[in-house]
Amino acid sequence: MPTISIEEIVEAIGNMTVLEVAELVKKLEEKFGVSAAAMVAAAPVAAGATAGPAPAAEEKTEFTVILKNPGANKINVIKVVREITGLGLKEAKDLVDGAPKPVKEAIPKEEAEKIAKKLQEAGAEVEIK
Repeated sequence: MPTISIEEIVEAIGNMTVLEVAELVKKLEEKFGVSAAAMVAAAPVAAGATAGPAPAAEEKTEFTVILKNPGANKINVIKVVREITGLGLKEAKDLVDGAPKPVKEAIPKEEAEKIAKKLQEAGAEVEIK
């Protein structure tokens, strides 16, 4: 069986489309039992070597929860904002009054979804970016 050099693998990945790279990542995860987080950590190294489309295959890992509209029940929204951010009453009120504003930035998707759900239950209109 002929061996393939690392340079040849890097060149081949550099010539792939974003969809092909994403499929390759999935197959590598299945075959070797690795997680996407480990693959994302390795992606910048490969991207630096190829300067190809590989960075576009990275999945977004940081999200921002944006309060778009506090809704009719502003007091409950202020309470939830204080709980989420740890801000004082005045700062939380200013954030809610100044909507649309980010409530929490650079957080994992699961945490962003939990925060959005809490704010929505309090009556606010929320967006996750």
